[in-house]
Amino acid sequence: MYRPTCVVHGGAGSWQVSAQEKALEGCRAAVHAGWHVLQSGGDALTAVVEAVVVLENNPVFNAGVGSVLTEDGTVEMDASVMNGRELAAGAVALIRSVRNPVRLAFEVAKAGREVLLAGEAAERWARTLGLETVSEEELIQAARDRQGAPPAGVGTVGAVASDAYGNVAAATSTGGRKGKRVGRVGDSPIIGAGTYADNRGGAASATGEGEAILRFGLARYAVLQLERGVSPAIVAQMALTEFSRRLRGDAGLILVDRFGRFGVAHNTPAMPVAWMTSGCARPEAMVCWGSTGLEAKGVVGPTTG
Repeated sequence: MYRPTCVVHGGAGSWQVSAQEKALEGCRAAVHAGWHVLQSGGDALTAVVEAVVVLENNPVFNAGVGSVLTEDGTVEMDASVMNGRELAAGAVALIRSVRNPVRLAFEVAKAGREVLLAGEAAERWARTLGLETVSEEELIQAARDRQGAPPAGVGTVGAVASDAYGNVAAATSTGGRKGKRVGRVGDSPIIGAGTYADNRGGAASATGEGEAILRFGLARYAVLQLERGVSPAIVAQMALTEFSRRLRGDAGLILVDRFGRFGVAHNTPAMPVAWMTSGCARPEAMVCWGSTGLEAKGVVGPTTG
């Protein structure tokens, strides 16, 4: 039996206490949007896109309208999506004027011609598609206005979902590392690093130190372990432990398999997450706390299919 499930994260990092409740509210709203798609008979890919759109529209998170500035004081956003049914994937990088980069990544996946588009050419295509745009100046000013506020997460939001048809999907979006070099691309738009989905295993969205996640291929590594039938909660912990052992980087991970079992793990001080699955009357949300060492904290979903 396939159990529809949606899980979201708001970024792994050092979340200030003052920002936690807003982060949880944002995660609840996002997972509710994804769950509405699943409850209405929609597919997993649409669910994760709609969930991440809500996160991109919330300035609490470092994605979309909440994106941080580069070293030159500009904004460059990245996003990716992947559908586990036919391994369809789409990603965009170095986006400056599209309000919801995840929607553009979805269009790349739907078109099927390319997997990754970047920069001005991607933005021109977004305008021909009629996607909502936002002025770069508006994003820059919003980021400047937030500079005096307490820091929240380190960046990257994401969602994973399983639907009633046994399909899984993942989506990830970010404003990147604060003060990054212009043109830097992290793990979020890279299939296999920040995002991966395959019905044979499950779906994963990663967050944390982009360069380390890229080197390790964290999302695909975790999904490959799911193919063995191990619980997503156990796999999430195993993947983070191995990642930390090899690279000693900071990261967080959410996973779901096609049966709706899910897991969350991180090796950072905190990571806000929310989830809904069959039997949930309302979104469940929590700030997961962990150590800064090699230990990975795990959250477990339903253990049977």
